[in-house]
Amino acid sequence: MQALRDVVSTLAEELQIPGVAVGLLYEGREEHAFHGVTSIDNPLPVDERTLFLCGSTTKTFTATAVMQLVEQGLVDLAAPVRTYLPGFRVEDEKAASSVTVLQLLNHTAGWDGDFFKNTGEGDDALERYVAAMAGLRQLVRPGEAVSYNNAAFAIAGRLVETVTGKPYEVAVRTLLLDPLGLENTVFLSRQMMTRRFAVGHQRLQDGGTTVLPLGIPRGANPEGGLATTTRDLITWARFHLEGEPSVLATEVALRMREPTAHAPGWSSGDAVGLSWLLDDVGGLRVVGHGGAMPGQLSLFKTVPERSFALVSCTNCAPVGSAFNERVMRWAWETLLGSPIPEPATVSRSAEEVGPFVGRYETVANVVTVAPNGEGITLEVVDRPEVLAELEIDPEQEPPIPFLFCAGDGQRIICTTPPYRGSTGFFVRDGDGVVTALNAFGRHTVRTG
Repeated sequence: MQALRDVVSTLAEELQIPGVAVGLLYEGREEHAFHGVTSIDNPLPVDERTLFLCGSTTKTFTATAVMQLVEQGLVDLAAPVRTYLPGFRVEDEKAASSVTVLQLLNHTAGWDGDFFKNTGEGDDALERYVAAMAGLRQLVRPGEAVSYNNAAFAIAGRLVETVTGKPYEVAVRTLLLDPLGLENTVFLSRQMMTRRFAVGHQRLQDGGTTVLPLGIPRGANPEGGLATTTRDLITWARFHLEGEPSVLATEVALRMREPTAHAPGWSSGDAVGLSWLLDDVGGLRVVGHGGAMPGQLSLFKTVPERSFALVSCTNCAPVGSAFNERVMRWAWETLLGSPIPEPATVSRSAEEVGPFVGRYETVANVVTVAPNGEGITLEVVDRPEVLAELEIDPEQEPPIPFLFCAGDGQRIICTTPPYRGSTGFFVRDGDGVVTALNAFGRHTVRTG
């Protein structure tokens, strides 16, 4: 499709992204477009064989593997996690003993979810990662609220290991990758090194671009460790849209995209299925995901009622977010005939935003909320110890401006690139005091 190739090249050049790959499933046809290079240091053309890190779209593979075990009668979604992992612990013993398998898969487990720990590259990496979670603090009770939880999917991956008796990566290849013919989807960097792959880049505030280290520690593979191509991602979309009963019963696949938790105002959608993020966009119901890895940002959206899928992989942060958002807007307007409307917002004075101003924290970062004349800004600073675990030291981004949504005093939305469209909301206690911020999907506790 020449129109797809044109818009991909135009946007990539405008945003100065080194390399991008985009795939479409539209009216029964599969289309792909590629532009740029894998790395500014060692450039190779991005093509249909180029592996990108798809980040958190990996969670949909982890959840699908769990659902295969559910279909086989080996796992019960309603059962406590300790049914399968008796030694599982977080700081709150009541939460550790009561959290269910379902709550791992729909981001309602309730503990600090952005836990990054390098536990080596051996077959015991995931077991050691889960053991290291013993001190994670509980933010809300399991099932009480939706808060994006990477660590919960590591536990789900460990559950897959325990039930199948195989390392997570081997189990997923046996259960999913090989049966679906996903030959260009791999987990481990040593497997990536034999193929053409994209590396991540960071756009610096002075306009320069730097190359980032590749990948994440093995213990985080169930959260976001897959490297794949747009062709394999479109095959994955077809599988969930059209079904493949020999791999997963159709009714089980449909169950995965039914809401299990509702989250109005959440940045990743208005509800969560079983790993799938659900939202209404331009009047169409969207089942999707996407992901962020060091210097690589991806998008994965399907519209089941239209048998439509859009996948996009980019190798530069943060501008990859703007590319993905604009490609999606083009597809919705040009192909689906459902333009995405601009949100209605209102300006707020410094006095009006006063109750929200302050310091908010997660295990991974510190967020400072400040007035900016029209609304607020969020300055997000990653904790040095987290960057050390990931072996990266990117330049911290400038404060991100948000406006308040019209008609709702708690909800906010970013209206400027590269995070345009990202939403959030503030949380109050019974006395009306602001106690937390849910931004970028995370429940972030107010500390000052």
